Amino acid sequence: MRELTVVISGFDHYDDVTVNPAVEVPKALAEQGLGNLLGPDDTSEQVSVTIHAVSIPVSFAKAWPTLLEAIEATHPNIVIATGLKHAAHSVMLERCATNLMDTAKPDADNMIPQREPIDANGPAAYWTRLPLRAILKDFTDDGVPASLSSDAGTFVCNSLFYNLLNWASTQDHVLAGFVSFPMVGPAHSAQHTLPLDQQIAAGRDVVRETVRYYLKPSSSDILID
Repeated sequence: MRELTVVISGFDHYDDVTVNPAVEVPKALAEQGLGNLLGPDDTSEQVSVTIHAVSIPVSFAKAWPTLLEAIEATHPNIVIATGLKHAAHSVMLERCATNLMDTAKPDADNMIPQREPIDANGPAAYWTRLPLRAILKDFTDDGVPASLSSDAGTFVCNSLFYNLLNWASTQDHVLAGFVSFPMVGPAHSAQHTLPLDQQIAAGRDVVRETVRYYLKPSSSDILID
């Protein structure tokens, strides 16, 4: 049986957020694994998947080093970073990481970078390599509201996403991407929330479809437009 390792991260604290899906979803996936969602004919049945969760500070300076430390300790095949989008009304699949830090609000270290590149020598942007088309199909089958997002903004989420894809571009056959969760709350709420169990199901779909794509990559599974 082939063994695959997945690291899934989430930011550890948001002001005025009691239940943080970027903490709870990675934690649940690490504890529960992929469950019984793989069918008997699924090629992923031939694989043992170990999921590691890691909490990341909302810090431009510390977010990527914290995730990189976990990566170097576990040598994953797949890395999925997650965050919280307060204004999101569904799970957001992030397509692009841009080489820009630009914010009016401070991070956890009270840093407020404005119009600064993440990597002065890096490309302007990276595209995700998660199988977004397959993930969206699973979301539809499971009744999980979801949409594509053009980018992860210009705050710490994007900075982490960019650094992750910059690192992944130098690795042999490692998949990486970013998923943004909405606030936790009742379904169909005017406050743009989703129940935690739906968000955990969404996280499981992301991991499962990325494992499938890792085993049998297909360009048709990648959706960036």
